Amino acid sequence: MKLQQVYSLTRKAIDDYHMIQPGDHIAVGISGGKDSLTLLYALQGLRRFYPHPFTLCAVTIDLGFDNLNLDRIKTLCDSLEVPYHIVKTDIGKIIFEDRRESNPCSLCAKMRKGALNDAMKENGCNKVAYAHHKDDVVETMMMSLVYEGRFHTFRPVTYLDRTDLTVIRPLIYMKEADVIGFVNQYEVPVVKSPCPADGHTKREYIKNLLREINRETPGVKERMFTAIQNGNLEGWNL
Repeated sequence: MKLQQVYSLTRKAIDDYHMIQPGDHIAVGISGGKDSLTLLYALQGLRRFYPHPFTLCAVTIDLGFDNLNLDRIKTLCDSLEVPYHIVKTDIGKIIFEDRRESNPCSLCAKMRKGALNDAMKENGCNKVAYAHHKDDVVETMMMSLVYEGRFHTFRPVTYLDRTDLTVIRPLIYMKEADVIGFVNQYEVPVVKSPCPADGHTKREYIKNLLREINRETPGVKERMFTAIQNGNLEGWNL
């Protein structure tokens, strides 16, 4: 996928759900993976011509694993002229050594979000951009159906009243295949996750399940996404 197509899909999501207002200072949560780096490229490019002026910074929550090298991410942020902040934590040690969590992902996500929110406030940000794409939207809905018995997924825009921060998700119109195509075409410096639980989660199970369903019934994921938009879920109505 070409960069101009990434801009187009990202801008459509931002416009449809009114994600950016003039003067916003937006932090992009950078894991080092393909999704967050694609989002960084998209927002940095849009910043040059979007009608509402906004500023960007990038933030990585370092979980404390020894084998995480962020040098290429630093170089990328420098080339894009985006300030880059690395927040050192002991989250990995707490979860995998101290607590020995059997299902670590939920607690890890909460702790990472807390650390990210603190870093945002310190840097004067009022919004944080998460790199959830269209497949993430559908997978989260399926996880809610399978494991919780409810029709639910995250919103395109979420205001966190406790922290006075707003979460935006500008990649919700991009498929994961689009992200992979972009990353490969532009040789984006993806950093593999050092997390021991990477690839062994309930989300991975749902991802594989949806892949099989979509293979047998092509287009089902697109129809599921449309059902989410038309299903009267809070925050999804256009």
